[in-house]
Amino acid sequence: MLTTYLRLIWAYLQIGLFGFGGGYAMLSLIQRLVVGNDWCPTITSQTFTDIVAISQMTPGPIGINSATYIGYVATGSVLGSIVATFTVVLPPFVLMLCASHFIARHQESAVIKGSFMGLRPVVVGLIASAALLLMNKENFGSTSMEVIKSVAICLASLGTVYFTKIHPILVIIAAGIIGYLIF
Repeated sequence: MLTTYLRLIWAYLQIGLFGFGGGYAMLSLIQRLVVGNDWCPTITSQTFTDIVAISQMTPGPIGINSATYIGYVATGSVLGSIVATFTVVLPPFVLMLCASHFIARHQESAVIKGSFMGLRPVVVGLIASAALLLMNKENFGSTSMEVIKSVAICLASLGTVYFTKIHPILVIIAAGIIGYLIF
């Protein structure tokens, strides 16, 4: 059991340290480090998709919510949830303390401004990677008709949020109801 905790800590230290761009950007890293490993065999691609869905619906950042759930599943205890959550938060917290002091002192520097300009496309790429990661048969179905229905719901939801002032939560609820009715 101690080995599971140590591997959980190691995985979430890496995720916390290299998960730039927020929760969606770190999804592919979480999947690579957690899904299909011998220390947490119960987390499959299907389970991971469910974890992402639950983490999106619960309040809080998706990376922290998924760490809490995966920590519980991996260890079978609340302590595992606490350890994973603390471990994923610790590296960014320490880095932000150090970086905020440095950036405040050198905020007009061309190097700092250039670094932030360079990070923007990387974050967009990581978020696009997360979107592609979630485009799997667990989310869109395995038959062509299921895929067509799923893509239609996805595009209708995107269009509704983009072109109207309807709150995204209402669109999510409506998409869930429509999905329930047609699947």
